[in-house]
Amino acid sequence: MIIKELNGKKPIIGRDCFIAENAVIIGEVEMGNQCSIWYNAVIRGDVHYIKLGNKVNVQDGAVIHATYKKSPTNIGNNVSIGHNALVHGCTLHDNVLVGMGAIIMDDCIVESNSIIAAGAVVTKGTHVQSGSIYAGVPAKKVKDISEELISGEINRIADNYVKYAGWYK
Repeated sequence: MIIKELNGKKPIIGRDCFIAENAVIIGEVEMGNQCSIWYNAVIRGDVHYIKLGNKVNVQDGAVIHATYKKSPTNIGNNVSIGHNALVHGCTLHDNVLVGMGAIIMDDCIVESNSIIAAGAVVTKGTHVQSGSIYAGVPAKKVKDISEELISGEINRIADNYVKYAGWYK
């Protein structure tokens, strides 16, 4: 793994986290407890800060970045960022699932209990209301989320990634 200080800013990593051997975490990055950063994931806090809450999983190949002096990245608790997703200069509240290959661009806000579908492109400045599922290119609301999806997908995936990380520690 590469955990690198840059311009006097060193990543702060919470308790009980798993970081894969080839994950990269650079600069002004702060993560909570029980996070997992998987293979080939990159969290690059070189141009602005990046904050992750507790129980965040950043799956294989995902990239988290920000925009220079303009748009930091804030990620809440119990968030899953799917394989090869790109999360850039935006805010994700608690209990969010970002599907595989999704892109969330600068100044977007994704409120709690929401799903961004695999392959979706959430364009700059989009505000995803709590309890929504967004899909497509550009991403649009396709339906309201059900309690079954909150427990069966959002919580299940976040909890499973805590379990998977335990296998690697």
